[in-house]
Amino acid sequence: MNAGRSVLVIGGGTVGNALAILLRRAGVRVDLVELDPDWSALGSGITLQGNALQVLHELGIWDEVSAKLEASGPPGPFPALGGPHVPHSGAMYRPDLQEILCRAVRASGADVRLGVTASALEDVGDGVVATFTDGTTGRYDLVVGADGIRSAVRRMIGIEAEPTATGLAIWRVHARRPAAAVHSGLAHGRPVYIAGYSPVSPTHLYAYVVEDARPRAEVEALDAAAEMRRVAAPVEGEVWEGIRADMTDPARIDYRYFEYLLVDDPWFRGRTIVIGDAAHACPPTLAQGAAMGLEDASVLARLVSSAAQVDAGVLAEFMRLRFDRVRLVVETSVQICRALLDPDSGINTFALMGQTMQTLAAGDPARPQGATP
Repeated sequence: MNAGRSVLVIGGGTVGNALAILLRRAGVRVDLVELDPDWSALGSGITLQGNALQVLHELGIWDEVSAKLEASGPPGPFPALGGPHVPHSGAMYRPDLQEILCRAVRASGADVRLGVTASALEDVGDGVVATFTDGTTGRYDLVVGADGIRSAVRRMIGIEAEPTATGLAIWRVHARRPAAAVHSGLAHGRPVYIAGYSPVSPTHLYAYVVEDARPRAEVEALDAAAEMRRVAAPVEGEVWEGIRADMTDPARIDYRYFEYLLVDDPWFRGRTIVIGDAAHACPPTLAQGAAMGLEDASVLARLVSSAAQVDAGVLAEFMRLRFDRVRLVVETSVQICRALLDPDSGINTFALMGQTMQTLAAGDPARPQGATP
C-alpha cells in the first residue's frame, strides 16, 4: 500500500524523529531535513510521562531508552497514562534521548540531510514541491513541519500564529546528583514559583526554578551560574544545598521563557501540516508537552500508513483525534501559570491537574489506554 509514498519531515527533534521512524517502519519513503548541522539537542533534562514513554516503546527503542531513563518514584495521586509495559513517568538527559532517536532514524533508512531546510513549499494539488536551502527540490505526497514553536513551515503555509508569553521564566541546570535525591522533588509557591529536580542518571539530575520573566538582555548580561544560585538560594533542603554547590558552569545552565501556542483547527493547508510544538506548545507546568508531540507522531504515522491515499480526509481525521486532547493540555498548563502568578485567582491547581490527568487517562481516541503498541 505504501510503496512509492513519500513524506518530507522538516525538523529533526523528538517529534520529527519519531514520525520518521514510524513512517519508515510502515514502508513510507521519508526525507528528513534538519537545519542544525550537528543534529543536537540543547537542554538539561526531560520529564516523560507514561504516554510519552508508550510512544518511545512503540518506536522500538525501549531498551536503549530504559537504560538511560531514571524512573520516578511511587505513583502520585494522579492516574498513570501509559500501559503496563512502561513506568508511569521518568526523566532522562535530553541529549541522550536525541542521540538514541537519531541513531534509530539512520537505522530506519530515512534519507537525512543536515544543515538544510525547506525555503519554499508549493502545493500542486496531488503533492507538494519543496525547494531546499541548498538549491535542490523534491516532490512529496505529504510535508510535515515539526520545526518547533517558531516554525518556519507554519509561516510558509500561511498560518498566522505566534507564541504568547505567560510572564514566567525558568532556570534549569544539569548538576551532580546529591545522595539525598532519591526521587524527583517538586514544590509550588514562594520563595520561587516552582522549584523542582528530577534524577536523569545515577550520577546527575536536572533542577529548575521558576521566576518572573525578565528582559533577555538583562539575563544575558549576568553570570548564569551565579544568578541561578542567587534565585535558588531561598529554596530549603539538603538536596538543594548540593544542587547549588554544583551550579558553577554557566554552560550547564539554561534560561527560557514560559510561552504557549495553540494553532486553530486545522493545522494543515493542502498537503502540508504542522505538528508538535509547531502547532501546539505549552509551559512545562503539566509535563505533557513532549508527550503531546510524540502522540501526534504516532497518530499521524498510523493514519498515513493505513490510508489508501494521503488527502485532506486523512489530515481532517488527524485533527479530529488530536485537537481537543491537545487543547486541554495547553489550556491547563497556562491556567497553572496564571494560578502561580495570582494566588487569589481562585484556581485550584491540584484539582485542575487531577481533572486533566483523569481525562487524558481515559485514553487517546486513536489508541485505547493501556493498549500494547
